[in-house]
Amino acid sequence: MIDVTFPRLQRRPLPAQLVSSSTCHHLDQLVGNTPVLWTRDITATSDGGFWAKLEGHNPGGIKDRPGLHLIQRARERGDLADGAPIVESTSGTLGLGLALAGLIHGHPVTLVTDPGMEPPLRNLLTAYGARIDLVDTPHPTGGWQQARRDRVNQLLADRGGFCPDQYNNPDNVDAYQSLALELAAQLGRVDVLVCSVGTGGHSAGTARVLREFFPDLRLVGVDACGSTIFGQPAQTRLMRGLGSSIHPRNVDYPAFDEVHWVAAPESVWACRSLAAGHYISGGWSVGAVALVASWLSRTLPDDTRIAAIFPDGPHRYADTVYSDDYCRTHDLLGSAPATDPDEIRHPREREVRRWTRCTHVIDPTTGDAP
Repeated sequence: MIDVTFPRLQRRPLPAQLVSSSTCHHLDQLVGNTPVLWTRDITATSDGGFWAKLEGHNPGGIKDRPGLHLIQRARERGDLADGAPIVESTSGTLGLGLALAGLIHGHPVTLVTDPGMEPPLRNLLTAYGARIDLVDTPHPTGGWQQARRDRVNQLLADRGGFCPDQYNNPDNVDAYQSLALELAAQLGRVDVLVCSVGTGGHSAGTARVLREFFPDLRLVGVDACGSTIFGQPAQTRLMRGLGSSIHPRNVDYPAFDEVHWVAAPESVWACRSLAAGHYISGGWSVGAVALVASWLSRTLPDDTRIAAIFPDGPHRYADTVYSDDYCRTHDLLGSAPATDPDEIRHPREREVRRWTRCTHVIDPTTGDAP
């Protein structure tokens, strides 16, 4: 008979690098604790750079945070009963967060969107169990966003349910406390925060908490050309995820020190420069934010610590931002953006069509400087 006994092996402790704190037992534990990455000026004309908070490392992007928080708070208050439907307007990213929240808490989710949502994303949301309701005609003054909101109200009247109302619900702002605390712990000091602005949630919520630690923090908003958020006239826009044709109440106008508007070709150039030179990239908001953060890193003192929020990753945009055919069709490919933005003294001085900066921030619903 062959002896098949083996000598007893002495157990050794696992190497420290194998002991992970990221083991998760629940889906919501996948959200948050995203990395920050030192990112050099994308123009490669200086040694400066900024810290990019990579929210694309969340399962669905930055709006996983409010997707979970909005639903949790509604359940705690009794506004959302067990099993009740969730109905919301979205251009995409919040839809992923709400699909995740619906799966965790057992709620059917209906997402009202428009033809601008990329077909692969619609397919993915359907696979996650969400029902997609597509509006086909923009509102004459409020564009696609108002058309979507009107459809949400119609669905709620016909079938009932709960609308998180990301544009106006203060829970959307509160959801970003965790992001701010992560930044404070990761960087130790933040002098300038650069955020894209759509619903206004992540700029308002992150800056508010960071200023508890860093009272002199400067907040730089990044909007899209053709967006009405900061007082420009609303126009049809290709870019998704930033900008608006309505005025969300969650935009904290007094919190901003300056605003930049960025055009679609400029964002595409920045996205592709990030991908080619840094590997990390994302969608329209990421490109616009990177363009502005890079300029700030070139023009502010060398010891200024700049944090830029990258709301998502690149995969959703394979057929748009990263598609040569799409970009040629929409005339998005060309030379690099200007070295510096245009400057205007007041948001209503003129309509901007390329990267433009203004240090006079107004609340367009009142017309007065805050």
